[in-house]
Amino acid sequence: MTLAPSRNIVHPGLGAKDADGVEVIKPRPPAPTRPPSRPASQATTQAAAQAPAPAALEPAPAAARISLVLIDDNRLLREGLAAMIHRQPGFRVLAASADVEEALRKVRESSPDVVLLDFGLVDHDSLSLTATVHAEVPEAKVIVMGLLAMQEDVADYVRAGASGFIMKDASFEDFFSTIRAVAGGAQILPQALTRSLFSQIASKAGASGKPGQASKARILESVRLTARERQVIDLLSEGLSNKEIAQRLHIAVHTVKSHVHNVLEKLALHSRLEVAAFSHASRSTKEVGP
Repeated sequence: MTLAPSRNIVHPGLGAKDADGVEVIKPRPPAPTRPPSRPASQATTQAAAQAPAPAALEPAPAAARISLVLIDDNRLLREGLAAMIHRQPGFRVLAASADVEEALRKVRESSPDVVLLDFGLVDHDSLSLTATVHAEVPEAKVIVMGLLAMQEDVADYVRAGASGFIMKDASFEDFFSTIRAVAGGAQILPQALTRSLFSQIASKAGASGKPGQASKARILESVRLTARERQVIDLLSEGLSNKEIAQRLHIAVHTVKSHVHNVLEKLALHSRLEVAAFSHASRSTKEVGP
């Protein structure tokens, strides 16, 4: 006997029936699909991309540069020095001029660290100009350039307020080291003139004939100075810098500065130059005797 194929496959319990009363298979709804998982690195990258951008970092401040005003009426020398300084890291030329009034205006406006002043200005008195800068803009340190080997001139410029000197035969290294030292507060004398300058100042002091000058030269004996302070005074009279004194005495530079400060206070003096001259005057008095 041949069986006729049924029109539907019966599955008990599925519920739905066709017109002949036969239960019909209902297709199952597809299972919900999950989105493919992303690698952790991809998720992290996307999260980072969606995060707010960090604030821009402030650029590191540039190292402080030494600002200068150059006064020189020799155009070739002035422009050559300005170009040389401009190429050296850590320096900034605010003005380079032969016009003294224009240069002074720039000094008053900008208060530079250093004023480089030619000793031999043709139409102006460099000594008076030094005094003017020192009086009106004391924070601007004056360095006199091209100085001849004349002790009287050096002493006059020191009294007018000059803080340093650069000789005509100075090396490239000496030129910039003098500017750095003076900008840092040091007083720099040409090494070749130091001994003769101190001796000359001391001789003037001894021969001035002013009342009390001889007793003034003996103050070193009466002031309560420590042995170390006396050593510092002797080395100052030789024209040594703080660093050189520190090396000679095997002590720290800041200790030398402290001794120099104490000496200035105890002797009521105002500069290293005066201390050195005072020391020479004292020695001269001892050598000559009463």
